Amino acid sequence: MKNSKLSTGLISFAKSYHPIVHSLLLGTILARCAASMSMPFLAIYLTKHTDMSAVMIGLVIGAGSLAGTIGGFIGGALSDQFGRRNILLSALFGWGFVFLGFAMVQNALLFFLLSLLNGLCRSFYEPVSQALMADLTEKERRFKVFSLRYLAINIGVSVGPLLGALFAAFNSTLPFIITGCVYLFYACSLYLLLNKFGIKRIDGEQKGRTTFLSAWNIVKSDLILRYYLLGGIVTAIGYSQMTVTLSQYVEGKFADGVALFAVMMSINAITVVALQVPFTKWASQYSPITVLTAGVFCYAAGNVGFGFSDSWMTFIISMIIFTFGEMLCFPSGNLLVDRIAPDGMRGTYYGAQSFSSLGQFIGPWIGGILLSHYSGRVLFITMSVVAISAVAFYRLGESARIAKEKNAAVHGISDNVNKSM
Repeated sequence: MKNSKLSTGLISFAKSYHPIVHSLLLGTILARCAASMSMPFLAIYLTKHTDMSAVMIGLVIGAGSLAGTIGGFIGGALSDQFGRRNILLSALFGWGFVFLGFAMVQNALLFFLLSLLNGLCRSFYEPVSQALMADLTEKERRFKVFSLRYLAINIGVSVGPLLGALFAAFNSTLPFIITGCVYLFYACSLYLLLNKFGIKRIDGEQKGRTTFLSAWNIVKSDLILRYYLLGGIVTAIGYSQMTVTLSQYVEGKFADGVALFAVMMSINAITVVALQVPFTKWASQYSPITVLTAGVFCYAAGNVGFGFSDSWMTFIISMIIFTFGEMLCFPSGNLLVDRIAPDGMRGTYYGAQSFSSLGQFIGPWIGGILLSHYSGRVLFITMSVVAISAVAFYRLGESARIAKEKNAAVHGISDNVNKSM
């Protein structure tokens, strides 16, 4: 009886979405699993295979986030001009060759260029793949399909670091080679499926296109959005330590630091998969700014924990606390921006939100300086203070939003009085 219900549920799920949507969900698991086998260990890989300093390593890795800051706008414009299908496949094929390049090059400049290309490919792929899912899914099912995509991301990330540590034990370049091959396989498979189902060209929405210039003009004119973006940049500076300098710190602190970091990254993803739904249910009772503040303090507490940890258990507990911050900050930050976006301009506002990626570029660079000149404890305590300071920017934005709404309400009442006279 249970098997029958399970079979019925699986059949119903399969029929609920377009086959391309299913392939994108499966591809997301494979792609994120492959990427998390290699990217979290890139700092360690560069330390062992090059003579780059910690500062230079942070700069190289942060370059990908810098490229992603403007890459989303470039990718969106190109997808409008040449179609989403072409940009999606180009990004995947390019991504595959980038990871193969990581395994082959030795020069610092080439690593820097590959990191830039990695950020561009990701920034091209992410929004276009989401748009493709939306194109092939009914409006009432889109929220659920994006939730499934978020779950797929974390399933891949929960498995990838452990596989990366396993493969790296045989050969440190093997995770990068496997990642590149997975992306190329995924690109070829998606190409065949798109052809099979007759999807030759999928254009973006022609009206309201997001360009770098239009997003910049919005940032300059909207005070509330500027405060939110500043808060996002500062938050990203603290968050970026988890994926770059934390790996270097742990690897230098323990003989089996690579294995510990792999476990920590997997626990991060498993925690999100297991607790995101109950956390979302709890957080829905409170305002976005309250939830965001709680998340930032979890980031700060997690960073302090990293700085004072001296065992596997304390590092793992600190990672769980840090992950609570991630689970609260990401959705509430999006909700803040969504709430101030004018009708018909949500895409532009979400596009402008990618400026927060500047923090992902600045963070590893600052973290590398602190780690190389001081200590891990100084680094993570400093980042906890940085994280808390982000609350001030969010609160200023919230105050400006409330003042704007009150002003609009007063003008609305005045207009009504004048009309009645």
